[in-house]
Amino acid sequence: MPLAKIEVRKTWSPAQVQKIIEGVYLAQREALQIPEHDRQIRFIEHRPEHFHVPPGKSENYTLVEITIFAGRSINAKRTLYQSIIKNLGTVGIAPEDIFIVLNEVALENWGIRGGVPASEVDLGFKINV
Repeated sequence: MPLAKIEVRKTWSPAQVQKIIEGVYLAQREALQIPEHDRQIRFIEHRPEHFHVPPGKSENYTLVEITIFAGRSINAKRTLYQSIIKNLGTVGIAPEDIFIVLNEVALENWGIRGGVPASEVDLGFKINV
């Protein structure tokens, strides 16, 4: 049940936005082995003057933040990072313009399915991948 947020400072076409969102989604499916229906991804476009980036970055600079259940292995995280880089590259975003941050949150800190702690719910998938 990842919660992904993609932030950019450039206007992308609707088709490109969908490719970027799909690229992050497919990377999550591959690396984290989440169910097919598990898709919560926000795409936020900032005016350049509202989103300052490190020197030397292009107008394609893209920040991807994903909040996940704690427990994924370093190998799953590596796969996630590399898959995002590869997938966003198909839209023309260079690896050096992609910054990825994972926020791991303990199961008891997620209120799901009517406000029940995720630690008390059968999630239907493994998180220790």
